[in-house]
Amino acid sequence: MTMSIDVTVAGDPASVIEKVTAALKDQGFGILTRIDVDETFKTKIGADFRPYVILGACNPVLAHQALTARPDVGLMLPCNVVVDQETEGACLVRFIDPKMMMSFGELGQDPTLARLGSEAGDKIKAAADALA
Repeated sequence: MTMSIDVTVAGDPASVIEKVTAALKDQGFGILTRIDVDETFKTKIGADFRPYVILGACNPVLAHQALTARPDVGLMLPCNVVVDQETEGACLVRFIDPKMMMSFGELGQDPTLARLGSEAGDKIKAAADALA
């Protein structure tokens, strides 16, 4: 079982992030957090790194249902999306697979979380497919 849904998207990181944000928005997700890993490495440890951004995506309806069912599921939220510039003019976008996330440990035994993970996974897959 893979932990991500991957798609290569043409463009520089800024334009790819805009495309990813729009595709997720179409599926009811918003971006709660953004971590510019390359900038953080440069600032904190003086290390150079390729453009690499982690976005924290959240579908509030699904998140509310999941947290209501089991508050500790917050450890698995938000759904991370990585935009990694692998080559000039193209980025690999990796979406966490919520189906896999909700199968972790005891979470996989909860039918509500399994349903929500599947629903969120379908939405994430649709966003990834829209970028392909």
